[in-house]
This record gives sequence, C-alpha cells and structure tokens, in this order.
Amino acid sequence: MGFVIPNLEPDDPGFGRAIVCGCRQAELETKRLDNLTRLSQLGALRSCTFDTFLPDGHGLTPTMQRNLRMAYDTTRQYARDPEGWLVLKGGYGCGKTHLAAAIANWQLDNGRPALFINTPDLLDHLRAAYSPNAPTSYDERFEQVRTAPLLILDDLGTQSNTEWAQEKLYQIFNFRYNARLPTVITTNEELETVEIRIRSRMVDPSLVRVLHISAPDFRRTGVGQDQSDLSSLELHSHKRFETFDLRERELPRGQSDNLRRALETAQEFAANPAGWLVFNSIGYGNGKTHLAAAIANEITNRGEAVLFVVVPDLLDHLRAAFNPAAGVPYDKRFKEVKTAPLLILDDLGTESATPWVREKLYQLFNYRYNAQLPTVITTATPIDEIDDRLKSRMLDGRMCTFFLIEAPSYQGGLKPRARRSSSSRRS
Repeated sequence: MGFVIPNLEPDDPGFGRAIVCGCRQAELETKRLDNLTRLSQLGALRSCTFDTFLPDGHGLTPTMQRNLRMAYDTTRQYARDPEGWLVLKGGYGCGKTHLAAAIANWQLDNGRPALFINTPDLLDHLRAAYSPNAPTSYDERFEQVRTAPLLILDDLGTQSNTEWAQEKLYQIFNFRYNARLPTVITTNEELETVEIRIRSRMVDPSLVRVLHISAPDFRRTGVGQDQSDLSSLELHSHKRFETFDLRERELPRGQSDNLRRALETAQEFAANPAGWLVFNSIGYGNGKTHLAAAIANEITNRGEAVLFVVVPDLLDHLRAAFNPAAGVPYDKRFKEVKTAPLLILDDLGTESATPWVREKLYQLFNYRYNAQLPTVITTATPIDEIDDRLKSRMLDGRMCTFFLIEAPSYQGGLKPRARRSSSSRRS
C-alpha cells in the first residue's frame, strides 16, 4: 500500500495519521535523486573529473601554478565533505567549471545527490514550468532546486538580469543561505557587480569560501601568455638590484643608510612577494622607480608574472578601452589589472585627479586590498595629499610596508660622484 498508521498514544500529535512506509520512502527518495540527475546538465561534463583535471596547468608561472593547485585541492576536499558554500571565480577557460563539474561527478559516482545547472538554463527551466503542459509544475521544480542536497550553479552573472530573474535567484540563495545547504557557484563576474542581496550572502565568511582562480584560458598555451601590453617594464630592464647606487660617498650617513634599508626592503619583497609595499619620497629621481623595476625584473627572471605600469599610462589605456574599436574591451582590460598576480604602480599622484580617475583608482586599490594581492606603489606625493580612500589602504600596517626614501634627487642639489662599477662601490 505504501502507507502505514503508526501505533501511537492518543495524545501524540501524530495519532491516527498515515505516514509513508519505509519502503515507499526509499522509493520516493530514489525518484527524487533521479529527477535531480535528469535536471542536471552534466552531459559532456561527465568527463570532467578530478582525474582529468590538470592541477598544474600548462605553461603557467609558478605563482599561477600554486593558485591552481590550491583550487584543485580545495574543491577535491569539498567534494568529499560538502559543507558551506564555495565560490569559484575567474576568467573564461580557467578551469572553474571543470572543478565544479568534478564535484558533481564525484558526488554522483558515490551515490550522493547533486544538482549541477547553468544559471541562465535554470531560469529557463523555471519559466517553462509555468506552462500548463509542463511535465513538472513550477512549484515542484522550484522546490527541487532550492532544496537540492548539493546545488552547483555554473556561470552566475551570464543570465539576463530582469527583475523576475533577480527575484528568483534571491529566493534560491536566501533559502539555501538560511538553511546552510551546501552550494557551489562559479562566476566570471566581479563580486561587486552581483546584485547586493545575493552578494551579501556570497561573501559571508562564516559560510562561504571564495576562490579566485588566476590561471588564464586553458585553451591558450605557451610560456609568456600572461605578459601584458600594458607593461612598460622593458624600458627599465637595466634597473636591477646590483645596479642600484647607494650614493655612499655623496650623501650624509643617515640618508645613505636610509637608501640601503630601502634596497634591503625591496630585495626582501622580491624574495617573497606578499602584501603591499609603498615607496614614498619628496621629489623625483631618488630611486623609487629603480627599486620597483628591480623587484619586477627579479621576479620576471624567475618566470613569474608581473604587471609594471605607470599610473597615468594605465588610465590612458583604460580610457582607450571604451572605444568600440579597441582591441581589448574595457571590462577585460580593467580586470587584467585588478587581478594581476603582482601589480607595480609607478608614479601614483602624477595623474589628473578627475572624479572618474579617483573612482577607478579606488576600485583598483579596494579590489587588490580585499583580495590581498601583492602590490608595489611608488609615489612622490606627500601621503596627506593622497585620496583618503587610497591612503587608508596604503597606511594599513597589517598589510602594507610604507617606506619613505629620504635621499634627494640624483639630479638635484648635491654633486654626483663619478659612476663606479658595482664591485668598486663595495670595496
């Protein structure tokens, strides 16, 4: 029959009520899992497993390899014990959909339920369920999605953001957030652009882990694929640590010692790029750019990616990207800068401080600050004259080393000594 009436005391709330028997309950659960599997859109993605993923990529810099390996290890562990939410964020072809599908496939191969679905297709399924001829009613379809034991939403942000779509997604996110149901989300979007009600749930550190995958498109191969036409580092190829002049016979002892500490600070950062490093000075030509370029050249020689760019030039590149004929669209160009594994911004403060410029620099600083991406900044502008929003991040001692170079300009007041070889300077 499928139903039984349990033998309960008359004062029990369930007295006299029929319930589904154990065999029928198992049958209903099997049917529910089958429905989830059919709704899932794995298809060709059934071949996307952890065994078929390349955790070290190909042609990647060591920094990108470490990042990709970390994403692989994290998603593999999540597949074994899915708790909380996991957001996989990165550019097209970086591997996030493969890893998300690998989680779903691992679950299904081990007899566990998982619903993997592309976000625009999910919304199409819900719209189709309104039809009187739909095999599954809207309410039933919506319930399947929001209560799935593990929901994997691929390509969030590629949907058409109508009010209806935003409302449905919010309802799904809000239900699963409150119920603490395991959820995986992949997106190409910056989290700042996600609808605020959804974003607030996606960035809650008590439930959610956000993984930014920095690897480029797997379909592109070859060393040097991460080099940018924005970079002007080739103009500074001669600026290395061994060619940095400490000016020991030219400067007073205090200024020379300060310059030596600046060199040591730059060398330490190059050995282990972490956090932010700001070189500030009063005036120009006192070694800031040399040290920043030396850091970039040292790291580039190790095969790791660096984006070295002068701030006014960067802003010109961003403006040019608004042109429909631009080779690289604005969104892609700005994202390239924001997500660079190591960004070196030379000559901050020499740009024209229009409201648009201030906003772009704040967005750039805020993104890298929150993502804790290694960043080097040089500026001759007194720190008190820098935009307060930028200054607050540059002076955060938990993340940023702020170094004031006290030496005057190489071309300034003091008579420069004759150039010597680096070996003779040390003798």
